[in-house]
Amino acid sequence: MRRAVTRVLATALIICFAATAGWADLSSYMQDFEGLVQADPAALANDGWLYFGNVFDPGGGYLYGYGPGPAPNGGPAFCAVAAGQGGASQGAQQLVVYSDYNNGDHANGNIIEANVFQEQIIGAVDVGTMWTFQFDAKLGDLVPNSTALAFIKTLDPNTFGLSSFVTVDMTSIPATWGTYSLDLAIHAGLQGHILQIGFLNTATNYTPSGVLYDNINFGQSGPVSVESRSWGGVKSLYR
Repeated sequence: MRRAVTRVLATALIICFAATAGWADLSSYMQDFEGLVQADPAALANDGWLYFGNVFDPGGGYLYGYGPGPAPNGGPAFCAVAAGQGGASQGAQQLVVYSDYNNGDHANGNIIEANVFQEQIIGAVDVGTMWTFQFDAKLGDLVPNSTALAFIKTLDPNTFGLSSFVTVDMTSIPATWGTYSLDLAIHAGLQGHILQIGFLNTATNYTPSGVLYDNINFGQSGPVSVESRSWGGVKSLYR
């Protein structure tokens, strides 16, 4: 448990993503990956996807981070537009997220955390609303001890500290498609914070770590309930 908390704290403090100046309003985002050109190495970057890597020693101690940068499409690092992995609802193309196998610290037994995500800035008009991140997923080639999560994160732009971290564990999902979702209630303390939706995995020693995703839908799902208001609307690291 201590190792997991250390890892999340380091992720929150070290990931200094480039935020747009000023406050904005959240926008809906949908993607089924059918319109992206699989052979284009910039296909995911042009759609706004970013990456960030964190590296931990075998005991979970933070070593360093790198990024952010435009998400690659294909090759041994982070993510790619996959083909032929869908069911009837997923169509011809999907997103696969995996470790950064270009990082030589795999061979040193260190743990590579790979993040692939979209980000926006929370505006004043978003306060009091509930947002849902829904997607289809199935297990790819991930094997133990690799792990995977889907997440909604918010980061304070002044400190880049983690202010919300809502997750779904994707490590042991079936190798058949299912639908998953996460919710985040926007309270006043999150105004101006960076919001990210995306996926991460951890792996070492070049262990396979792929998980497939499709039919991504991020949008406002309603006003904040009384229960969410009373708890600040987030599943926090500190709860």
